[in-house]
Amino acid sequence: MAYLDSIGSPEDLKTLKLKELPLLAEEIREEIIAVVSVNGGHLASSLGVVELAIALHYVYNAPKDKIIWDVGHQAYAHKLLTGRRKRFSTLRREGGISGFPKRSESPFDPFDVGHSSTSISAALGMAVARDMEGEDYKIAAVIGDGSMTAGLAFEGMNQAGHLGRDIVVVLNDNEMSIAANVGALSNYLSRIITGVRAEKLRRETEQFLKKLPRVGEQVLKVASKTGERVKGLLTPGMLFEEMGFSYMGPIDGHDIRMLTEALGDARARKGPALVHVMTTKGKGYEHAENNPTAFHGTPPFDVESGETAGSRSPGGGGVSYTGVFGDALAELAREDPSIIAITAAMPEGTGLAKFAKEFPERFFDVGIAEQHALTFSCGLAACGKKPVAAVYSTFMQRAYDQVVHDLCMQNLPVVIAMDRAGVVGEDGETHQGLFDISFMRNVPNLVFMAPKDENELRHMLYTALKLNCPVALRYPRGKGVGAPLDRGFEEIPLGRAEVISEGSDLCIVAVGNTVNPALQAADALSGSGYSVGVMNARFIKPIDRDAIIAAASSSRRILTVEENVLTGGFGSAVLEALEEAGITNIPVKRIGVPDTYVEQGTQAQIRKRLGLDAEGIFQAAEAFISERVLAE
Repeated sequence: MAYLDSIGSPEDLKTLKLKELPLLAEEIREEIIAVVSVNGGHLASSLGVVELAIALHYVYNAPKDKIIWDVGHQAYAHKLLTGRRKRFSTLRREGGISGFPKRSESPFDPFDVGHSSTSISAALGMAVARDMEGEDYKIAAVIGDGSMTAGLAFEGMNQAGHLGRDIVVVLNDNEMSIAANVGALSNYLSRIITGVRAEKLRRETEQFLKKLPRVGEQVLKVASKTGERVKGLLTPGMLFEEMGFSYMGPIDGHDIRMLTEALGDARARKGPALVHVMTTKGKGYEHAENNPTAFHGTPPFDVESGETAGSRSPGGGGVSYTGVFGDALAELAREDPSIIAITAAMPEGTGLAKFAKEFPERFFDVGIAEQHALTFSCGLAACGKKPVAAVYSTFMQRAYDQVVHDLCMQNLPVVIAMDRAGVVGEDGETHQGLFDISFMRNVPNLVFMAPKDENELRHMLYTALKLNCPVALRYPRGKGVGAPLDRGFEEIPLGRAEVISEGSDLCIVAVGNTVNPALQAADALSGSGYSVGVMNARFIKPIDRDAIIAAASSSRRILTVEENVLTGGFGSAVLEALEEAGITNIPVKRIGVPDTYVEQGTQAQIRKRLGLDAEGIFQAAEAFISERVLAE
């Protein structure tokens, strides 16, 4: 690591000669592979932009100049070049550096990112602020081709072209985001690649015409007025130029000399500029190049063989919730041709790859466009179909207006399958699914369920497809608890909780994946001489008021447990149910996530930190019982 060891900041990078930078790129790749093979992380995307990261810091003067990495999981090389080499081994670990750019972590990270397509809007806001203050720094937004399918990216470009401020957008085109890119824009970018010859032809034609006295200049003027058809034939970047951006590219994203020249040219230009860079996802690591989807977000792996250490799904002893969902949906779809599956660029991550293969005509990947995914599903439902939209909990935040306005206001039968609900783990604050109970349960007409295990998930999916209304399912990342899977499906009575056991000292009302640690805690409490019951709520909405009122009558206390923020969460729903029933004399304690963002760590570490494992629930319950006994 002769070169990498010498770099503590981009200023050190600038002391190297251009011919030395490819050697530095090799060392950076070695370091990224070594750390991610131990810690897990986003490998393929980061390997693909090593030369781009080097070129950006070689040309720009960060941190005065602002470099914004859209999504952020591609920023590992950026972190290594900006003073975080010594801490890089702590990547994504509890107490370590984040897997994404983070303002509180480094002045070289001007904007926190984790969800896609935010960079252009953020860059434009910074450019306006810069110009208002009369400052002269430069701003570059690095956005992947997959992220360009989101409406937010085009909203930012639209205003940027209108305002004409000095910003540079670097389009990192690796021909895929997490899954293969889809849509008209992706097809357009693919055509641009073959448009390099057209660009060369346009330049040569212009040069030739300019040499012709009088006639040549007149022909150029006429050609400039013939409209988009001629321009589209000769200019590969027509779309971006029509939006007010000067277009440069496509450029080989692994040729550092070419990159530095193009970025230097773009940095010096006035007004918005777009540099189109072609990269290879997984570059420099054969296994990642051959299978970039598997190495997009990977658990620890063996560098030589590329094989992962154990299952890709963390957690308990069963199959993954994601896998159970995907298998169950495909099984149900064989009997019901009206079932349609929708995902927003995550067919593998949401478990829908099997469905897509078996029912390609009934599967739709809309790209990174959660808002469109929901309204598209609503259109299907309005015409008699049974759409199931599979979206991670953290990304459902982006489609909240569609849930309120397009889905629930019209009371349409769309099933939202929210994977990665609750504690997600090493991806940290941007990806924890800890808010969905609070922002979903207050919407009229919505039925909201959470299974205690992977078998109950099957039955809930079946139930959801039977209900003629909007339904949301939330289930966690990783393996289930090892519950045996029933062969068939059973419909769960709407709004009916499962009373697993009863107790006179305490009733633990748990929801989703907190039910099993609650059962473990109840067993330990029983061993300490307490009488403790456990209720599996199953339904967040409609909540089983009768069961809660009965628990209030038979137990001296109620303890609620949820893997969601406490503010407006499931515990709040229990309190509301008691208040509406006029029951105000029973003590209630809520366990959940405090009013804060939860940083990275393993799922087990985070649950322990939050007191949401069996031990934490036991301690909270024992203290609750003891304090009430003393008060009595």
